[in-house]
Amino acid sequence: MNPATRSPLMWVVHLSVLLIVALWTLPTAGLLISSLRDKDQLAVSGWWTALSTSSQNTVVRAPGPESQVEREGKFVISGNLLEGQPGQISAFGFNSREPTAFKAGETAELNDGEKLTVQADGNFEIVSDKKMEGSRGQRVFVTASSPPRFTFDNYAEVLGAENIGRSFINSLTVAVPATIIPIMIAAFAAYALAWMPFPGRAILIAVVVGLLVVPLQMSLIPLLKLYNGVGTILGVPAKTYVGIWLAHTGFGLPLAIYLLRNYMAGLPREIMESARVDGASDFDIFVKIILPLSFPALASFAIFQFLWTWNDLLVAIVFLGAGPDELVLTGRLVNLLGSRGGNWEILTASAFITIIVPLIVFFSLQRYLVRGLLAGSVKGG
Repeated sequence: MNPATRSPLMWVVHLSVLLIVALWTLPTAGLLISSLRDKDQLAVSGWWTALSTSSQNTVVRAPGPESQVEREGKFVISGNLLEGQPGQISAFGFNSREPTAFKAGETAELNDGEKLTVQADGNFEIVSDKKMEGSRGQRVFVTASSPPRFTFDNYAEVLGAENIGRSFINSLTVAVPATIIPIMIAAFAAYALAWMPFPGRAILIAVVVGLLVVPLQMSLIPLLKLYNGVGTILGVPAKTYVGIWLAHTGFGLPLAIYLLRNYMAGLPREIMESARVDGASDFDIFVKIILPLSFPALASFAIFQFLWTWNDLLVAIVFLGAGPDELVLTGRLVNLLGSRGGNWEILTASAFITIIVPLIVFFSLQRYLVRGLLAGSVKGG
């Protein structure tokens, strides 16, 4: 179609898609940029200022009196307030009420007669006519501008945390079986509900739909008590991987059965009837016809189920525990923040570390999804 002849509605659709893509992509791009920024700059400015010079106010404590030296009859404490970091000081002060009272290069007279001089490059001197005493150094309020700084320190802090590798393995051990098991069970159930007539089928479909609205939090504790009771009878430990696999299977089955049943019910009836005429059983039809044609639905649910189980924390803590050997990756990253939310700047790096595996799963299953679409195409006779 000639671009000049496109209808206004087509342009509206294209612009709407571009807007949705931008709204979806920008936060992720901002998260990536923030994860690579210096944590001090990240604390005072947004990710969109990452390439510009940033200005921030900090409090620096000069070395104590033990570092003073005598020079030409004066006692001098010297050093650099920027501590070797690139930047330039524009103003300073020694009082919290006037943190920018002096410009760089000026000399401020402190309360006890000492004189403080701070240069733009961060070099400073405290000069006194008499020997300085005390146990702590002088506080200096500094307003400094610094160029953009990018670093992998946030990633190094997360990857170097204690037991992070063990938690990564725990998450994989939970997510992979908890994705495969419900798909296997739901595929058989969906085929039966879609193509095998039997008494009570409509009631079972209604029950599956009803289970979709049951909140996880409402069924979590009763399910845990039931599992513990069965485990006590069978002599199985209370918190094992089997328990969390069964829990995720129970929570994921209603949606899996609902989606797969609706997809399988829409497949051409003529293929199944021809297979039955050729003597194929229901199991043969399911394995050789239904499953290949259902790859798109199977792959879609596998992506959603893996994302859910990989990012889950509540079910993992309830059914697996929060010990150092059982904690999953999401729980380990939460613990890195501390009880009061300290080190919050590592959240950005943690987010990208946790999405590496889901991205691999998504792109891998996307290839099979496309293959399933091609395999499911039917030529007209």
